Amino acid sequence: MPSMPKGILKTGQTEKIDLKNEALFNTKGYIDGSWVSAKSGKTFEVFNKATHAKLADVPDMGKEDTAAAIQAAAAAFPDWSSKTAKERSQLLTKLFLALEENALDLAHIIVAENGKSLTEAKGEIGYSNSFIDWFAGEAQRAYGHTVAPTLPGVRQNIILRKPVGVVGLITPWNFPAAMVTRKLGPALAAGCTMVIKAPAETPFSSLAFGHLCEKVGIPKGVVNIVTCAKGETEAAVGKELCENDIVRKLSFTGSTRVGKLLMKQSADSLKKLSMELGGNAPFIVFDDADLDKAVAGAMACKFRGSGQTCICANRIYVHESVYSEFAKRFAAKVDELKFGYGMDEGVTHGPLVNQAGVDKVQQHVDKSVGAGAKVLVGGKKGEGFFFEATVLTDMPENCPMDTEETFGPLAALYKFTSEEDVIRKCNNVPVGLAGYFYSQDVSRCWRVADALQTGMVGINCPLISQAVVPFGGIKHSGFGVEGGKDGINEYLVNKLTVWGA
Repeated sequence: MPSMPKGILKTGQTEKIDLKNEALFNTKGYIDGSWVSAKSGKTFEVFNKATHAKLADVPDMGKEDTAAAIQAAAAAFPDWSSKTAKERSQLLTKLFLALEENALDLAHIIVAENGKSLTEAKGEIGYSNSFIDWFAGEAQRAYGHTVAPTLPGVRQNIILRKPVGVVGLITPWNFPAAMVTRKLGPALAAGCTMVIKAPAETPFSSLAFGHLCEKVGIPKGVVNIVTCAKGETEAAVGKELCENDIVRKLSFTGSTRVGKLLMKQSADSLKKLSMELGGNAPFIVFDDADLDKAVAGAMACKFRGSGQTCICANRIYVHESVYSEFAKRFAAKVDELKFGYGMDEGVTHGPLVNQAGVDKVQQHVDKSVGAGAKVLVGGKKGEGFFFEATVLTDMPENCPMDTEETFGPLAALYKFTSEEDVIRKCNNVPVGLAGYFYSQDVSRCWRVADALQTGMVGINCPLISQAVVPFGGIKHSGFGVEGGKDGINEYLVNKLTVWGA
């Protein structure tokens, strides 16, 4: 069985994060260049997800605080947007170097607030910083273009690329650093100013970025960060970002349900939107796959972040001829995992982020077993927010994973008989974010990659996210992209100028 921690909980105690640069750890919101409390004076507690020790109280900000942050961003927009692309690029490069210099401390913050292992947190910081590096370059490549005129008396048509204005950025807890830089980087590069709503579960990474933005010289009001607790104040913050007409663009990463709500709330202000929403990623192992590579790929793809990523494999389809062998090898690898506090020696994986996540995994296990599935590995809760890495086999039809993300360390192995059959099952969901498959048949690789109804496909490759390529889904997984050469376009608008002869 995968190693699970015992006696790890330190509820009621206070924990200090081990940082070389203690200035990175901030417990106030950041508005108009100042570190501020909520206007209401309210706070909420943030705790270590592995030990449940208290980290700090942070401001529980609401509508009034968010409106002030929006006004600060609006006041800063004329100056920031009028800077040359090179000036913005140079500041982004300085920010990248500051992030690299503080990489280990930033990883320690992630371990404490999110629960990831230190190895995973370091990996996230490398990925996170790459977006700032990439968009430092893209700032100088946001080209306009010309179009030959067709009207008499017109000498030239010139299409300019202009920043959209003040933007609202709503980021999730599962990648507390990377989901900030994936939005902040292109917004800054384009010349936008912003209000970031930090996730209630993991606000300290966002606040650390605010500190570094300040230190490298990004002007006050360009970056503003609002912290708020789950519930009424979070809803008020989100609604203000949606309904305030000063905010001309909203970028959200999170569930499909919340994304649809934010779209409805944004309708009257007709703002530009980017929605990176939920997925239900299929992972196919064909009969001609290299099983060792497929097993390694499934491990990386399923259990990264303890299964709490929107592109984690959620349904693992294995051809009937290799099903038993794959399950055996896969279970052996799962047995090697070690769960615990991310700073402890040898820990590979951490807890889930909250009790609701634990309950959902247990529900998916119970319902699947009740329908006829068998537990090959795991299947039980641990202390606190820990859940055993679990492998289910002999999956019947109509289990919870067929229609919804588990978002936890549960691998469900389905058996299939033909390529046509598995493609039909993979596509029989309303979402389409990522999909993966393993095969050594080149023709099949092209055919299946084309047939999968997802925005991204990994072919014999479990890790697809890179700053240099677009990240985004189709169907109910949302629209818009982050990263790649198109990422900056989400924060730009076209402006046509027609020049008379």
